[in-house]
This record gives sequence, structure tokens and C-alpha cells, in this order.
Amino acid sequence: MKIFNDHVLSIEKCIHELDEFEKLLLSKEELKEREDILPFFQNNLHLASFIGTYIPDIGNPDKIATEYDIFGDFTCDLAIGDSKSKNFLLIEFEDASKNSLFATKRGKSTPKWGPRLEQGFSQIIDWFWKINDMETSGDYNDRFGGASREVKIHGLLVIGRDQHLKPREKARLKWREENTVIRSKTISVKTFDQLARDLQYRLLRYPQAAKADHR
Repeated sequence: MKIFNDHVLSIEKCIHELDEFEKLLLSKEELKEREDILPFFQNNLHLASFIGTYIPDIGNPDKIATEYDIFGDFTCDLAIGDSKSKNFLLIEFEDASKNSLFATKRGKSTPKWGPRLEQGFSQIIDWFWKINDMETSGDYNDRFGGASREVKIHGLLVIGRDQHLKPREKARLKWREENTVIRSKTISVKTFDQLARDLQYRLLRYPQAAKADHR
């Protein structure tokens, strides 16, 4: 999909979709990107768009696209935008399996970074490269509603489960997230469990969520 669809966020529907997401996380210890994760967010666009609130300047996630084409070379699993602030969040989902974040190797006390994590990071870096390469094109302006100096692009990788991480690996992941900067952009990394908790917390700011008392 090359274009963003207009979207009107419903907090009531978002609350319901978050409940369904939490049920999905409880139903399986491991989730597959293509079988579980992408179909869920393609069918639950209110919760999908609400992920945009990771970016403070996305106050109204009124643009959304799934499997978004990035100038013909790459595909982003989910893209969310705020047409007024011209901030966009590009999201890569990876598997939530035991070795997604770290791969244990016999005889070594310190696990290596998992191939799925490295793949996800590399894909987001490639998106940034391609977007930078196209900044002066008319297609860039058409897609993002402004010139590059007006538009801000952010990246998020969602991968793995909390229960597969030991405290040391959580610290390693946090350090990597905070210290990997591409052209002044950090690449955020969250587990699916952290994503659910963060969205739940953000929803509590809305009166509809408090009234629903979905906890």
C-alpha cells in the first residue's frame, strides 16, 4: 500500500481491541509474525493506530497503512501518521519466540543477539536510508504531506516476550535501544508484553477508558 488511509480513532474500540490483544498474549507463549501478529493488527486498526502515541507529537493518529510500501524497495508492517504535526511512526513486527531477542549458544554464558532482532533493526535502518535518499522527490511530499524539513520519521521494532528475558539481557536491550542513533533518530525496541502495558497506561488518560474500567 503506497498511500495512507484516513483514520478516526475510537477510544471505545481501542479498549476492546486491547482486551483482545491481551487475550492473544495469554493464549500463546510464542507468536508468529505472519500467522498471529500481522493479521491481528490488520483487523484491529484502532489499537494499531494508538501505537502512534509512543511519539509525543502524534496527538491524533489520523493516517494509517498496513504493509506500507517504502518507495518500492522495502515494506513496513505498520505505518501511523499525524497529518497536522507531520510525524510518522514506522513499525516492524518480528516473531515473539524464545530466541527472537537473544540466541543461546552452548558453552557461552552471554547469549548472542537473536537473528530476528538483527533483521528487524537492519530493516528499519534501510527504511531510513531509503527515505533519506528520496527526501527531495515529489513522491516524498505526496506521501508525507510536506517537505523533509517539515516531516519527522520515527522507527519502532516490536519483538519477543518478557518471559524470555533475564535481567541482564533486559539491561543489554535497553542500553542498545538508547544508544543506537541513526541520523539523530533512535530505534525503539519493545516486547509485545511491554507494548500491551504501555498502551494500557496511555489509554488511562482518556475518560472513556476510566469509565469502561476495563481492568
